[in-house]
Amino acid sequence: MNPESEHFIQYGLVNDMLAVPELIRNFDADRMRSMADAIVDVGNLMITGEGSSRFFPAKQAITWARKQGCSFGIHVESALQAMEYNLRNWAVLGLSNSGRTAEVIELFYGLKLDGHSRRFSLTSFENTQLETFASSGYVLQCGEENAVAATKSVIEQGLFLRALLEHIHGTGSLANRQSQLADAVETALLSELPAELVCCVSRAKTVYWAGRNDGVAEELTLKTNEIIRKSADFLDGTYAVHGIEEVMSGEDVLIWIEPYAASESKFKSVLERSVGMQIIAIASRPTCFPTILIPDVGDLSGYVQMAAGWNILVNVGLKLGIDVDTPLRARKVGNAFAPQFV
Repeated sequence: MNPESEHFIQYGLVNDMLAVPELIRNFDADRMRSMADAIVDVGNLMITGEGSSRFFPAKQAITWARKQGCSFGIHVESALQAMEYNLRNWAVLGLSNSGRTAEVIELFYGLKLDGHSRRFSLTSFENTQLETFASSGYVLQCGEENAVAATKSVIEQGLFLRALLEHIHGTGSLANRQSQLADAVETALLSELPAELVCCVSRAKTVYWAGRNDGVAEELTLKTNEIIRKSADFLDGTYAVHGIEEVMSGEDVLIWIEPYAASESKFKSVLERSVGMQIIAIASRPTCFPTILIPDVGDLSGYVQMAAGWNILVNVGLKLGIDVDTPLRARKVGNAFAPQFV
């Protein structure tokens, strides 16, 4: 993306993305401490939300917690499925940018009726419907977004959850690494992409995103639908070479987030040679595929990977002549709260 080019900055989506480095630099990693203390008393945390809120923010934080060996229970689930669980011994954190997501509100209304005492909300606006059903509500600082696709709010949700889990676990370094992370994200956003790579994704019938189950590739799959209006699928781990190749074709493209080095030759053999499809990597090291190189910031690299994916999608969207701010059918609030739920 070029922040000095009208070709890019005429779009609210691009400006939302370009605001992320400064958002990271100014993030307050201490404001969720009281929530952390309350969750420690319970011992378990259920994170819920719909769409982007459930993918990147929650899964990035959970991945970090598991790698740290955190002893408390932590899980993410869609709100309606979470309603089928016994959450008596769980703190519940509902993520909804609008505060009007019907499924999350329905869950929280039921919890309140049952006398559940640890109900937390995280929204982008104050005094929302969701917050009225929460025992405590927190509001993001990123402000309203200018496009349908959620971007800067997704990053701040992720930072909030990461900081929250650091406080719960009693170990963490986010506050001391925000400047480094912001610089790395900015590098990924502003990197000029090879024209042939942009053309390859532009021509693709289906865009497959492969990677770990840490929210990055899954969120970019959704953003592919919203921003460039193409069919897309998330292929967890090495699923791309475990059967789905039967329906892939040379018209498709696979974008692999931080490939497993030991699996590169298998992917090349099965997908490039047999299927005839192009593989592109986003990685902090060279790979055997055309690679978008990004800075390595260790266990915060998911944020940089996300920014690199955004960069691809914006460039492809503009090449295709798409209004990246305004999808034809997708809405900012996918399923808004209606009074009959309560």
